[in-house]
Amino acid sequence: MMKIRSFILPAAIALCIGALPAMARGPQGGPAASNPSAALSAEESATLLWMREEEKLAHDVYVALDAQWDLTILERIAASEQRHFDALGDKIEHYALIDPALPSEGAFSDPDLQGLFQALVEAGLESSTEALVVGATIEDLDIFDLLHAIEETDEAALKQTYEHLLEGSKNHLRAFVGQLRARGFDYAPQYIDPLLFDAIVGV
Repeated sequence: MMKIRSFILPAAIALCIGALPAMARGPQGGPAASNPSAALSAEESATLLWMREEEKLAHDVYVALDAQWDLTILERIAASEQRHFDALGDKIEHYALIDPALPSEGAFSDPDLQGLFQALVEAGLESSTEALVVGATIEDLDIFDLLHAIEETDEAALKQTYEHLLEGSKNHLRAFVGQLRARGFDYAPQYIDPLLFDAIVGV
């Protein structure tokens, strides 16, 4: 089986280094909003806002690439990412935070996510196989960040939402890796531990 080329991007590396809340930002790159009466800490709030935009990133990238390649997997998983995005929107409303998500597809409050969106779409437009690599990369990163988010919070309702999203992202990763393997390519994890990756997708 052919090993797919490494896909780590400079912007993507920046996203996964260090603690997630330190990177999370609110609208226009400002600090994440917080409500003194809310049950969340500043770090939990920042992570929730970050995850909201990260789910938008996944959705918008898949929509853009599906317009080029018309792959059923991209259309199907984009719809699932919309549900993930909506679930996090409900949590933002519940905790009275300011939603950083912009209404336009491909537009992000956080400049790192904006750059990552552009880089991922550009790479995925090279070929339909590269589009699948982009999908696997996004889910790899999403799982990494969700695991951090779950570990960080003691808020039961929020943890449950993250855990639900995590299972969805595992399914998405399996789907993208399965499609790549069917084409004779293998995806190597760039964010999550290789042992966890093997446990999710199989060897």
